[in-house]
Amino acid sequence: MISTSKKTAESLRALGVRENGLLMVHASLRALGKIEGGAETIVRALLDVLGESGTLLLPALSYETVTAANPTFDVRKTPSCVGALPEYFRRREGTVRSIHPTHSVCAVGAQACELLSGHENDSTPCGANSPFHKLPHYKGQILFLGCGLRPNTSMHAIEELSEPPYLYGDMLEYRITGEDGRVIKRSIRGHNFSGWIQRYERLAQLLDKNSLRTGKVLDANCHLIEAAAMWPAAHEKLKEDPLFFVKRGGNEDG
Repeated sequence: MISTSKKTAESLRALGVRENGLLMVHASLRALGKIEGGAETIVRALLDVLGESGTLLLPALSYETVTAANPTFDVRKTPSCVGALPEYFRRREGTVRSIHPTHSVCAVGAQACELLSGHENDSTPCGANSPFHKLPHYKGQILFLGCGLRPNTSMHAIEELSEPPYLYGDMLEYRITGEDGRVIKRSIRGHNFSGWIQRYERLAQLLDKNSLRTGKVLDANCHLIEAAAMWPAAHEKLKEDPLFFVKRGGNEDG
């Protein structure tokens, strides 16, 4: 019988995940179904497909706990708030994490440190030094494992280019502890989607079949986007219609 890890890897290759590539993953572990070995099976399959020269990234967002009332972040300890797989990956041996109080990213692989370095210098969540902003320049891909296209944090980096009216909140000063225990303070202008619902699944209207692929991985419906195609398509649409990727109602971030 084929192992779950091997079956997952075969499905990822069929979807179009590139060997030796750079892959950012958003995931619903539950949507994948019952998995022998749990999160480690999925991480192992992703790394097997990417190969020795590839790099795997998962957002480790912490905006639910690092807030105006608690503006404190420790890159070694602050948990992720965006699901079981990112939190498992954060704690996994060998994983490194970018330094940002609300929108950090975890990574492992050949270009991990290069992609994560400098994020602490940004004065916004997804600025020019963030892994989100770097992704298209490295011909990276974005994989959505059973979570639909809405939890696409990279879209915030594109929004920061045109600054639509819903994007920004207040400037806050954060107390940030690095890997070496050194504490720094940074003033960062956060995002604030109060009164808006993100509708990033509308990207499907803008991308062709070579830029957005769909398929099954285990029990989950999955999507794979080419970041270099997503950026110009989304940026042009935002210039044409600043409210294209949102609708009124709710209170979201991510």
